[in-house]
Amino acid sequence: MGQGFLQIGLTLCIVILITPILGKYIARIFMGERTLLDPLMNPIERSIYILAGVRTTDNMEAWQYIRAILTTNLIMGIVVYLLIYFQRGLPWNPNGLGAPTWDTLLHTAVSFVTNTNQQHYSGETTLSYFSQVAALGFLMFTSAATGLAVGIAFIRGLTGRPLGNFYVDLTRGITRILLPISIIGAIALLLSGVPQTLAGTLVVKTLEGGTQYIARGPVASFEMIKMLGENGGGFFEANSAHPFENPNGASNLIEAIAMISIPAALIYTYGIFANNIKQAWLLFWMVFVIFVFLVGITAIGELQGNPLVNAILGSEQPNLEGKEVRFGWAQTALWSVMTTATMTGAVNGTHDSLMPAGLFSTLFNLFIQIIWGGQGTGTAYLFVYLIITVFLTGLMVGRTPEFLGRKIEKREIILASVILLIHPIAVLIPSAIALAYPFTLSGITNPEFHGLAQVVYEYASAAANNGSGLEGLQDNTQWWNLSTCFSLLTGRYIPIIAILLLAESMSGKPTIPETPGTLKTDSLLFTSVTSVVIVILGVLTFFPVLALGPIAEGFKLASGN
Repeated sequence: MGQGFLQIGLTLCIVILITPILGKYIARIFMGERTLLDPLMNPIERSIYILAGVRTTDNMEAWQYIRAILTTNLIMGIVVYLLIYFQRGLPWNPNGLGAPTWDTLLHTAVSFVTNTNQQHYSGETTLSYFSQVAALGFLMFTSAATGLAVGIAFIRGLTGRPLGNFYVDLTRGITRILLPISIIGAIALLLSGVPQTLAGTLVVKTLEGGTQYIARGPVASFEMIKMLGENGGGFFEANSAHPFENPNGASNLIEAIAMISIPAALIYTYGIFANNIKQAWLLFWMVFVIFVFLVGITAIGELQGNPLVNAILGSEQPNLEGKEVRFGWAQTALWSVMTTATMTGAVNGTHDSLMPAGLFSTLFNLFIQIIWGGQGTGTAYLFVYLIITVFLTGLMVGRTPEFLGRKIEKREIILASVILLIHPIAVLIPSAIALAYPFTLSGITNPEFHGLAQVVYEYASAAANNGSGLEGLQDNTQWWNLSTCFSLLTGRYIPIIAILLLAESMSGKPTIPETPGTLKTDSLLFTSVTSVVIVILGVLTFFPVLALGPIAEGFKLASGN
């Protein structure tokens, strides 16, 4: 028991140590300051800008930034759809795989272009190496960089700067952050035992004289950007529970740190942009405390195990169902909360086998999306909650709400409300339709309370651009492929549009001098109020689902039924 909690604690200590280092580096990149990679990357970036006809000095307005995102994402989605559709005739297809069904292919293209990577297929038996690397691997870089660009543009607007240029932000996000760290991380994974090969499936004879087919491929490079970019889509169906994606404790630690590093660092990056490191650390610790609480209740639930099983065994045993023994209950608990908190979606154990406390934590993360949140967009959601808190506290004291010296008015509150309300719409409406027709649409394999959680989790994962799932659900059907596309697109692009419009609105406001009556947003009191607002809004919106799902399931298990 002690060793498990020690592993969790050491991982979290590493996260705390690297946050200011990476946060400063990201800030220097997007503030145009000199970095160590300048001699190598400047010529490459200049060539890209010349070929693309991009002028780095041109700042975009919000709608220009939005159109650039929508246009590039649409083109990339179509290209990837066609690459996978014609994969049989393309190189790096040693197993001769053809195209999947049209609805699975559509869902896959939409899922990866939205940085969700929700998978309704088995990677090793569906996609060629070329499709995995040139199609999906390409989107793992560009979709992650898109989210990062949106987060940086929002921070710029919030701190009174122009939004910047999407094409420049996209390029620098890839060349200065995602690509170099991925190269280093892929080499580290190679050293830990993750394969990187273009050879086909290995056919071996077993000791019993049978034949075994061992899938392999260029996994190490795929795995690293999957984690760093908060993508989460696995090269193999088992995802990071597969020994070729995540063979041991060293690879597990590397991948865990990779998935949380950028979203945690972006909070510190904001502090540098706003010239207010104190507020950045207060927000970091607010998110960190909630995160540690969720990890704690999940770990305790997995350690205590299933009371029904324990009653049969006559002793208390950890819940090891659906877990890899090389990771155990502690690392699976930490990973489950971390992958849903960061919107990565990768799994090193089966979420469908989590105890109710773990299912509560993972669903809660998907519902509020700010602990730590999606690549770039999660940071924006965090400050949307701050704006809502400023508005509410301003109403309580009878003052015009202000944030960073700028007034919060009707337009900002409308846009903030859209950002927060679109998520429950994308989750609850399709969930209600699926649950209304449980035998023909839902695909539920576990009835009662857990079955409801299976359905809602799938849509929450899609709308939050997370991608993980309760894999007991039978989700590779036309209904699930098409209905989750609605949640994928709605949960990705409507908030991005509103975030950028909100950033532009804040950027254009004059700064109001601070007075003795100005609300201090960099205080412990205000940060505590913000955490209460976050929890209350999350509970008010999704509490019925939590009550009828994991909470009810927990009570049922505790009663011995």
